[in-house]
Amino acid sequence: MDLQTLGILILIGILAGMLGGMVGVGGGIIIVPALVFFLGFSQKMAQGTSLGILLLPVGLLGVIQYYKQGYVDLKIVMIISAGFFVGSLLGSKLALSISQETMKKIFAVILILVAVKMLFFEKPVSTTHSALEIKNKP
Repeated sequence: MDLQTLGILILIGILAGMLGGMVGVGGGIIIVPALVFFLGFSQKMAQGTSLGILLLPVGLLGVIQYYKQGYVDLKIVMIISAGFFVGSLLGSKLALSISQETMKKIFAVILILVAVKMLFFEKPVSTTHSALEIKNKP
């Protein structure tokens, strides 16, 4: 794994943690689109990896199912989880310093941006492999 990819993964974790801490969204609303759009993951690989990040306690059974099918990258899970851990602290501190009305608007804008990106700017990806996997093949 190169430094650029590692940096992107850490950034995804921090941003997901911050947004989770700020607006209470689950990691999937940030992590899944980020893995698909920035690292070329397939939708299933992104979903399985996101569940791996949120594994305990609520996602355990889902993660096991995705893992059995090869859709969880444990190395990515660990890196983004570390960023998410720190990001959630930063996001919650930021959220607590912002007004209720501002937080509602931030949450709404995030949902709209994610929806527009997924509806109109979808890039075709492999159904089973991610660009990250292909890039790392010998």
